[in-house]
Amino acid sequence: MIGSLLIANRGEVARRIMRTARRMGVRTVAVYSEADAGAAHVREADEAVLIGPPAAALSYLDGAKIIAAAKRAGADAVHPGYGFLSENADFAQAVIAAGLVWVGPPPAAIRAMGLKDAAKRLMAGAGVPVTPGYLGEDQDVAVLAREAAAIGWPVMIKAIAGGGGRGMRKVDGAADFEAALTSARREALAAFGDDRVLLEKAIARPRHIEVQVFGDAAGDVVHMFERDCSLQRRHQKVIEEAPAPGMTAEVRAAVCDAAVRAAKAVAYEGAGTVEFIADASDGLRADRIWFMEMNTRLQVEHPVTEAVTGLDLVEWQLRVASGEPLPLAQDQIAMSGHAIEARLYAEDPASGFMPSSGAVRAFVVPESVRVDSAVEWGDRVPPYYDAMIAKLIAHGPDRATAIETLTNACARLQVWPVKTNAGFLNRLLQEPAVRVGDVETDLIERRPDLTVRPAPDAEILRSAAFAFSLPGGAVADSSPWLNLTGFRSNVSKPAALVRLESDGIGYAVDLLASPPAEGARRVLRATGVDGHAIVFENGDVYDFVRPGAVGNAVGEGGDGAIRAPMPGRIVAVAVKAGEAVEPGAPLVTLEAMKMEHVLVAPFEGTVIEVAATVGQQVGEGVLLARVEAKP
Repeated sequence: MIGSLLIANRGEVARRIMRTARRMGVRTVAVYSEADAGAAHVREADEAVLIGPPAAALSYLDGAKIIAAAKRAGADAVHPGYGFLSENADFAQAVIAAGLVWVGPPPAAIRAMGLKDAAKRLMAGAGVPVTPGYLGEDQDVAVLAREAAAIGWPVMIKAIAGGGGRGMRKVDGAADFEAALTSARREALAAFGDDRVLLEKAIARPRHIEVQVFGDAAGDVVHMFERDCSLQRRHQKVIEEAPAPGMTAEVRAAVCDAAVRAAKAVAYEGAGTVEFIADASDGLRADRIWFMEMNTRLQVEHPVTEAVTGLDLVEWQLRVASGEPLPLAQDQIAMSGHAIEARLYAEDPASGFMPSSGAVRAFVVPESVRVDSAVEWGDRVPPYYDAMIAKLIAHGPDRATAIETLTNACARLQVWPVKTNAGFLNRLLQEPAVRVGDVETDLIERRPDLTVRPAPDAEILRSAAFAFSLPGGAVADSSPWLNLTGFRSNVSKPAALVRLESDGIGYAVDLLASPPAEGARRVLRATGVDGHAIVFENGDVYDFVRPGAVGNAVGEGGDGAIRAPMPGRIVAVAVKAGEAVEPGAPLVTLEAMKMEHVLVAPFEGTVIEVAATVGQQVGEGVLLARVEAKP
């Protein structure tokens, strides 16, 4: 068995791997960039090695530095986690050449599945059904446009070296094809160093079904059933569950058998996921599920498989990498109950899911679910890496119970001042279509209203106002309108009128007026930090200050100034000074956290200033453009 393990990753996956390694008595070594010097995964490791500056290319993506760190720390093996170098065959080969154990599939298997076009050809030869499309070598724009038209609109453009939704665009017609191709190629080149693409027929009612597989050195391969990852935004998964809603025994047998054939075709070892796209126009059918790609690593969503099978997939990885056979045979692996996972991202859904970064001054997570987290209270969310900061996983005897448990957990999350998608997740999980399992990959895009946080109502305002009215502006741990916890008979009488401000909007609250009428019991939680009254409800956050107080939040484009929300690189400027724009018109595209973020006009008006230029590196808060509102 491996004695000392270096984890070539960061955040929640590094901590999750450490948890199993610690239980198995394996010493752990963390690597970290300068931006992660105080990170939780660094604190929890037995030893930690600095490998470079914040930029991933100079730290977590520098294989030579990671191998040198493993040698220096006396590690026996390297676990890549997911993302970064986890599917880099050259890095895997270099680890093995350095005399270290690679906790992953053989480099040849990674190469075979690494490029989507080559993988599809290989799968077709192995009898695995593949999605219709164009896999040709000719990458000329005119050729691709012609092939897309021949496939039939809509089509999907996909980076052949891609993953995580990067370098992927859906195109509905010929007029939009070239712009979408340019954007996809640019994003793919930045993320993977390869701008080549393939084309696929876009499925009418797509469901994303994937199968967890595991192989060993003896050639044995088993599956651990399927997961449904259909709830996505920009092709990035948001909610994952196991088993898939509406899955029949016949379809499960077909798709799991295809996944095992796919793994055996490349002599696969270790944990892997075979991903399929299903046309759910008439439910899940065996003849309407096609191979998309294989992820040659542990998946972000592996905890839902662990929950329904009772297995520890990281333990299996370490045992197989140590030369042991698979711990169980296929007929010894069974499912129990239902599991569902939500990804907590540091992002603002109301602002187009713009990533958020900075210090975490409040971080409270529920105990009712498994939480795999990258951060704790007092940590920082750096702007250089993926925006996912935690995962919440609920397990129950049935799907309805698991969803209700996860919904309640999202409602009780408290994170501030870093923005998160917790409120959005809470609303999404309450959607009738989600509750009955009628999910497909474009559901989130069709429901932009789910991103809108309810405006603060009388009860929320009274909670914040009461906090500011107390001596010293102290804030109760929960709404005084719901309970009397901490009640004192000799507390000073609160002020009659309290003025508040939130998101540039002013409020006047009369605390001597009658409180809100009795209704359904609500759970509000409040806290005070540095002159702010923070009220949490259903995953949403309401941040109040006193009018004119230092630290007031800047309105989102209220003054027409478009500023960089985080450090990044300008990749496109869509307007010039003097142009008239409508609300939501693209102005500047910023590449940050491995994705392109389009900054748009906040209202109808005229562009009076453009300060951004293509290729420019900008810091957080830098002015990029300014729009003057139409009179």
